[in-house]
Amino acid sequence: MDLGASTLLCPPLELTDKKEHGVSPSDSSFFKKQPNIPMEFIWAKGEVGHAHEELREPVVDLEGFFSGDEVATQHAAMLVRSACLNHGFFQVINHRVDPHLITVAHDHMEAFFKLPWSKKLRAQRKPGSLWGYSGAHADRFSLKLPWKETLSFGFHENGSESVVEDFFKSTLGEEFEQTGLVYQKYCQAMKDLSLVLMELLAISLGVDRLHYRKFFEDGSSIMRCNYYPPCQEPGLAFGTGPHCDPTSLTILHQDQVGGLEVYVNNKWRTIRPRCDALVINLGDTFKALSNGRYKSCLHRAVVNRYKERRSLVFFVCPRENKVVTPPHDLVCREGTRKYPDFKWSDLLEFTQKYYRADDATLQNFTKWLLSSNPPNHH
Repeated sequence: MDLGASTLLCPPLELTDKKEHGVSPSDSSFFKKQPNIPMEFIWAKGEVGHAHEELREPVVDLEGFFSGDEVATQHAAMLVRSACLNHGFFQVINHRVDPHLITVAHDHMEAFFKLPWSKKLRAQRKPGSLWGYSGAHADRFSLKLPWKETLSFGFHENGSESVVEDFFKSTLGEEFEQTGLVYQKYCQAMKDLSLVLMELLAISLGVDRLHYRKFFEDGSSIMRCNYYPPCQEPGLAFGTGPHCDPTSLTILHQDQVGGLEVYVNNKWRTIRPRCDALVINLGDTFKALSNGRYKSCLHRAVVNRYKERRSLVFFVCPRENKVVTPPHDLVCREGTRKYPDFKWSDLLEFTQKYYRADDATLQNFTKWLLSSNPPNHH
């Protein structure tokens, strides 16, 4: 697609050679060795102030949905609707994801990030790829770097192939087969839960309850393991800066350290970790699928001076060539379309090549899409 003059809409990605700046955070010991935070990680004064008030809202209990209790299901849908109209964030309990699987997934994540740098580099993310290991996203950005390491890989159902297991064995070696098997099972559990959540979201919007479930059944999602090292000056840096996810739905399990914050009613609020709950937040793609009715959750991750923090994140995405368009009856009720049709691959390309995700990604993507050569959706 031709970017044209719409480039001016986009905060520059600052795609540079990190060696030129003397920053090489791919080595996890980099974070521990710094007597002061390098300028590449520093945010402006006034941007980093921590939240002091906890977000206290009812959690969504899925037990009634799984047991076929229609009254409990409608109550769960009502809670989801209220959260998504207000800020796009909620937590679920009784989600039927095996607690032991979650624990083992955390154990394998901890083991990976403790590996020597040379071993982690076997999985280093290649230019232009979404998958692999990254230190502070320094391969993409040069300013306001996140104080974290990540390992990302894809998940889709491709016949009998074990895509996650294959990723670990091909990048890290046969000795990581068990890690691959664990994350294959974890991703499948997240996919199964995501379809339940899609059904609940459809009920909450008053559309055919299977509409979104069918749309995402053949999806191609993204799994990410996040590691946030201790930061000697947490008032200057973020683990992840303020942004809305460009994806559809995010399912997160955080450890007990805490650090996730959500923007609600013009204030940042902390999210207290619950080991029995999964955090759910809506992204820009679902905002478009709801015709702008539901909000994309603006959130961030702060860092801790003394403790390291980890989280498991599953980004629910449609198949890349799927056209993102809201249900017809929802549009009829609203009377107007809020966003044009687009392919998920177009928004993905926009955020990977041209625009660093923030709280205005969808609006700027729409302008870019309409001012560029429109892609052929058919």
